[in-house]
Amino acid sequence: MAGGGGGAARALARVGQGWTLSPQEVLGALEAAVLHREGALLALNKPPGLPVLGHPGELSVAALLPALRRRLGLPAELHVVKAPARDSSGLVLLSGCRRATEELQRFFSHQRRRGRFPVTYCAVTVGVPAEAEGEIRVGLCRRQHGDGAVVVPVPWPGRRSVSRGEVRSTLTRYRLLGAAGGCALLQLQPRTAFPGQLRVHLSLLLCPALGDHEHGPRVGRVLGEPFLLPPPDTPVPRTQVLDAELLRRLRLPPRAPPHLPLHLHLQELALPRAPLRAPPPPHFLRTLRLLGLPPPT
Repeated sequence: MAGGGGGAARALARVGQGWTLSPQEVLGALEAAVLHREGALLALNKPPGLPVLGHPGELSVAALLPALRRRLGLPAELHVVKAPARDSSGLVLLSGCRRATEELQRFFSHQRRRGRFPVTYCAVTVGVPAEAEGEIRVGLCRRQHGDGAVVVPVPWPGRRSVSRGEVRSTLTRYRLLGAAGGCALLQLQPRTAFPGQLRVHLSLLLCPALGDHEHGPRVGRVLGEPFLLPPPDTPVPRTQVLDAELLRRLRLPPRAPPHLPLHLHLQELALPRAPLRAPPPPHFLRTLRLLGLPPPT
């Protein structure tokens, strides 16, 4: 099932471009973003830049769920089962039944224990990995700095730091789907879930996601060769620096707008009956077309 309407579709696009919209506009956009509705489950295709949970008083998917439930005529309160981070786009799986949610969480855990990857993302990256497929395994931790925090890799975490929960062992499997002009389309399948995991893993691969203004600036270049800069001592707002040729191919001005959205999309969720899939948003598909990359399948 999918809601529709040109105005709602335009509202979805404006959310991804950093526009400030009213709650009613975002609510209409979420209704248009409904992909699947079956029993207690509801799936949306979230645009980038819209938080799922958000901070108190912030416009978010969770804050609009009661109104969305009434608009769709659903009998039970909705809660989030799976969702991408604020800056990412893609599938948001919602449930109106606690028992169904618990069964899905057990299913996801069982899949991971069997060595399967129930969550699949796709990303456009600035840079092409040296190997066409592989795994990124690294410890991650959140380093607090004042009112903010940065996620930093810990390549060789001690056993005690892992057991105390100070460092989380993380794993992502990746596969190259296409490359053109120094950029790539990657499939990403995380085995673990850590805030910012995929973005940090891509930076460690020296292929940051296009539009990643937090971790992208950590990948520098000398004579065309990428290298990883150390994490900042304090979290500071930055803008990903793109070379002139890439800006030209993306039809962006010499100074790329700071609201260039993140090209990281939760594309597929494995469910007990059949997988759920969400098409990438318009900005993602436009980038693929301009770069000559294939659409994700």
